[in-house]
Amino acid sequence: RVKVLSLFDPTTNPPKKSKVPGVIITQFIEELPEGMTTPDFTRKPIALTIQEGKFGFFKAIVVGTPTPTVTWSRANGEIHFHPDICQQKYDEVSHEHTIEFPKVSPEDADTYKCFATNEYGRALCTVALNVIAVGFSKTKEFQNNPDGTREQKPMEPEEKIWEILLSADKKDYERICVEHGITDFRRMLKKLNAMKKEREEEIAEFVSHIGNLKPIEVDDKDCATIELEMDLKDPSSKVFLYKNGVMVPFTIEDSEEMKHSLKQVGKKFIFKIGKLSSEDAGLYSVDVGGVNVFSTEFKVPNVDFAVKIQEVTAEERGDALFQCVLTAPLNELKWLGKSTPLTNGEKFEITVSEDKLIHKLIVRDCMPLDAGIYAAVAGIKSCNAWLIVEADKDPANKGKKATQKFTMNMPETKACNLQCPPKFIVPLKMHTAPQGYECYMSCAIKGDPTPHVTWLRNSISLNTNTNYFISNTCGVCSLLILRVGPKDFGEYKVVAESSLGRAECSTKLTVRGKSLPECNCILKMPLYHYVLH
Repeated sequence: RVKVLSLFDPTTNPPKKSKVPGVIITQFIEELPEGMTTPDFTRKPIALTIQEGKFGFFKAIVVGTPTPTVTWSRANGEIHFHPDICQQKYDEVSHEHTIEFPKVSPEDADTYKCFATNEYGRALCTVALNVIAVGFSKTKEFQNNPDGTREQKPMEPEEKIWEILLSADKKDYERICVEHGITDFRRMLKKLNAMKKEREEEIAEFVSHIGNLKPIEVDDKDCATIELEMDLKDPSSKVFLYKNGVMVPFTIEDSEEMKHSLKQVGKKFIFKIGKLSSEDAGLYSVDVGGVNVFSTEFKVPNVDFAVKIQEVTAEERGDALFQCVLTAPLNELKWLGKSTPLTNGEKFEITVSEDKLIHKLIVRDCMPLDAGIYAAVAGIKSCNAWLIVEADKDPANKGKKATQKFTMNMPETKACNLQCPPKFIVPLKMHTAPQGYECYMSCAIKGDPTPHVTWLRNSISLNTNTNYFISNTCGVCSLLILRVGPKDFGEYKVVAESSLGRAECSTKLTVRGKSLPECNCILKMPLYHYVLH
């Protein structure tokens, strides 16, 4: 005989535990026949916050013997299955059960339930769909909507500058002003202080404390994160993410399908942007209750690795060297050791060449614990390599620092003729520089034998002109003008010649603006000395 238990008596039929958190399993019979199993989820749907009119979906993967039947329901009302409203699908290749909303509407917002049922049991999980309505009229000067969002519109360049300054440190004011051409610093500081007071009053309505604001950072897993800590007055307050003034939909868990996600741990909020590309550049803003609480600018420099870091083997108590070469100058790149950011210090020495193309990381006094994967991140590009630390088996050397030796595992070389005529692998770029500022030009050349390089301006050689600083490092040729003047305007050309041929590359330098004596006086003192208290 088979004893059938009541589904509604937890004392006689307690829920079976699933390996996936949030899944409830109910077994219909006391003992399962051999080879039979109750349904379970190997992948449950992920909660979704999405703007009205966008495409939304939930996906789930279930297991069980015999194969379970999957059904969906919602807490308030019924699901109306229609091609234009909601569709239920199953992919036989990926075994994914999907419920799709071609154009999400506010009426779709609800808590949804997914059931997987066979004759021996049932598995249940719930998931929330939050819909952000659009089209409301302005209620405040900053265009706050009744649902806690602000009216979406692309931000003007001037608006972006002020949002950047409002979230920036005082020590960065001068750099930001120079980048965006602001010369009236006193007027800027006066307006900025007034805007900060107004913004603080608006934020105080929703947030009692905000801190640990971290600008957007890129890791070695092709992801960028925005991190901050907030103590919300109302824990149910909704948090939104905008890019250049346009709302960005996101999930509240990591998802391969969604590019943006939010992870909340206590008071810490971490937004993640996955699968990075050049289109992800822009100003990102975090809002609570329609008020911008933090903004950070994400720049994507046009740079890649010409030479990536290679695997390094170092002896215990010795030093290890990682080195890479970029295709374009970059003041600094981000070094990671076992996914942890590294800083210049006694243990790690980070250097960059004068032309900003060759970057090095030295790991001092290597110990077995230092072994692992190290990574270099330049913009949205990254490369990584292993550090292998060989233990010193000689007891006499225990506690003593080894003689410095670097070993790099390079591919085996083959005998071949490497001779080739000069060729530009990274050409010169167009330049526009304000009068009185410095200008840096660079290009990369390859050739064997090593070509002779000549710089010319308006067909006149600059190689012996002491007003220009010219260098050639590993084929990376650069020219630096410390103080650009009207005389520097014109066409610049690089000529590379060898016994096998000749190559040329040219660009134009445009000089704009006039130097302002009053600005030069102000710049003699750090800008943050002028902040009004």
